[in-house]
Amino acid sequence: MKKVLLIEPDYNNKFPPVGLMKIATYYRNLGGWEVHFYKGDLNLFVAERLADGLIEDLDRTEKCIKGDWLFCKKQLVNYIRYRKADFLKDLNLEKYEKSIEIQRLIVDAKDTFYKRTWKKEWDRVGVTTLFTFYWKQTVETVMFAKDYLVKNPDNLMVGGVLASIQPKELADATGLKMHVHGQPGGIHTGILRPGDLDESDTQPIDELELDYSILDEIDYKYPMSNAYYRYTTRGCVNKCAFCAVPTLEPDYQEYIPLKERLDRVKQLYGEQKDLLLMDNNVLASNDYEKIIKEIIDCGFQKGAKFVAPDYLAIAIRNLNDGINDRAYTKKSWRLILDFYDKLKNSSEVYKILDAHNMFYDYPPRKNDIISAYEKIKDIYEKHKVISKGVLRFVDFNQGMDARLFTPEKAELLSKIAIRPVRIAFDDIKTEKKYKAAIEMCAKVGIRDFSNYLLYNFKDKPVDLYNRLKINVELCEDWNVNIYSFPMKFHPIRKTADMDDDYSHNRDYIGKHWNRKFIRAVQAVLNSTKGKIGRGKEFFEKAFGKDEDEFMKILYMPETMIIYRFFFEWLGTDEAHCAAKEMSGNDEICEFSVQAWWDSFSQCQDNNLKAVIETGSFVDEYSEKLLNFYTKNRKDITEKDSLLWKLKEYYERAHNVKKAHYHKSIE
Repeated sequence: MKKVLLIEPDYNNKFPPVGLMKIATYYRNLGGWEVHFYKGDLNLFVAERLADGLIEDLDRTEKCIKGDWLFCKKQLVNYIRYRKADFLKDLNLEKYEKSIEIQRLIVDAKDTFYKRTWKKEWDRVGVTTLFTFYWKQTVETVMFAKDYLVKNPDNLMVGGVLASIQPKELADATGLKMHVHGQPGGIHTGILRPGDLDESDTQPIDELELDYSILDEIDYKYPMSNAYYRYTTRGCVNKCAFCAVPTLEPDYQEYIPLKERLDRVKQLYGEQKDLLLMDNNVLASNDYEKIIKEIIDCGFQKGAKFVAPDYLAIAIRNLNDGINDRAYTKKSWRLILDFYDKLKNSSEVYKILDAHNMFYDYPPRKNDIISAYEKIKDIYEKHKVISKGVLRFVDFNQGMDARLFTPEKAELLSKIAIRPVRIAFDDIKTEKKYKAAIEMCAKVGIRDFSNYLLYNFKDKPVDLYNRLKINVELCEDWNVNIYSFPMKFHPIRKTADMDDDYSHNRDYIGKHWNRKFIRAVQAVLNSTKGKIGRGKEFFEKAFGKDEDEFMKILYMPETMIIYRFFFEWLGTDEAHCAAKEMSGNDEICEFSVQAWWDSFSQCQDNNLKAVIETGSFVDEYSEKLLNFYTKNRKDITEKDSLLWKLKEYYERAHNVKKAHYHKSIE
């Protein structure tokens, strides 16, 4: 049987790799392919694969004292990776009759890993890509796959967002060729078409159902995992300069059937709670009413509830059916252990699970899982919690175009379990259309919004402030909840005006912005957990009462922004007294917010102001003003520093609860 390995680079992301989930289904449908998925440290992946092969060799050599060499996998993996004999101490290798041969096998595996001489076992390898600012991680992953994993580099497939936006740059960096239709390898751009991977195969790859099982092969847990992921349209009728969609999905497709694909997922993997739709502009579709009706037919009408299926029973069924042994062995093992933990010290279940080797660091063999389940099944059925149902949600995650809203479209939207509605507010020039869209939704009973606000593009800082303020005012005017999500613009490719390729990092600064302003906005967002909700008082404290106060906050040292309440208190008589009691003087109180503002507002040195804007503090500027930016940044977080002690005193004296404290502007 041939083997294909699908890889997502080791970056943090919310959503699973939908493209790889389709490709996994593609190869399972082909037959004759063993499909693997991995996300994480590829060196660990190789060490675990070497350990698996080593365990097979050890099993053939001599029976393990523990009964199965599989139970020693953690120690073997650690020894292979780190070459420290201490990891082997509790294996008692000297007690084996064939101890010399056993130790030779283990050392050989370690040397193979260290010298990188392992056998390439994968007939095909597919690497997905995401944002261009993950350039370094992506290139490293592709090169590892090329050099150490795939048998033939011509069968290394690279696709996804970054690959589609910068195919030539990626080809230059990795030595890969552009994809040729009918051949699997190379750099793929855009959507996979029938015959792209194998000329004789006509599967509509982009329309295949997702293979959810591969997500249980890995330890990484996607925050948004219990959902159906689909498109009801593809592409977008707009061609926004900052957007990658025209490159990724150049043709607008007005309707993609939904129900049949959801039914297949439900049958094989179980019902999913939510429906996450990745359409880039669903409101532009002439089939919009048809799409809404189909969403309702799929069980996502307004007020719909989700009753969780028996995921353990499904996992055991799929394990018995041999659908994906790696995934369902691991998933069944985890679910059984979760059930045991909830039982709270059942000796009967403990004995069964212990007898079936369930308490090691890696899951036991498939037969042990199935046998253990059969023996605890009656207890499980008796004690399992039956869900009473929770509300389901529909999320058009990429956002909707405010300019395309009509009262009729808003009315249709209100018929489904939409929460939240996401509407882009990327330009202050669209204020009128944006407000009208919120009004239309509010009038039909839609109350929850989570709206994107692009900044650092062609906008000015005060434009961002005014868009945020508009959202706060709309909350009051229409009694709705709008969570504003400011999103920093990152270029998707290098342009002629750039002296560096800022698409490969997060360092781009827009024409009207500077490094200090960007850091200040990020400091505020860090304090507000990345979003701004309703509440005028809270907003004004976070971003200022007007444009002038907002600009003042942008110039404020980031430490003061994050711990604003404390640094405001630092200028009070109470703080002066506390500082004197703790240290004998109150010099630290010279770093209060008011002291900074007095110094900043009196500064007439434009060069000094420019230094603050760039964040590049140099020795020739010794003015006191710069001390506010360079000092105390570490002290505030270092236990037992005077500043840290004063903050602790402030929190106790003013009954500031830690959880609430960090949810506030501080």
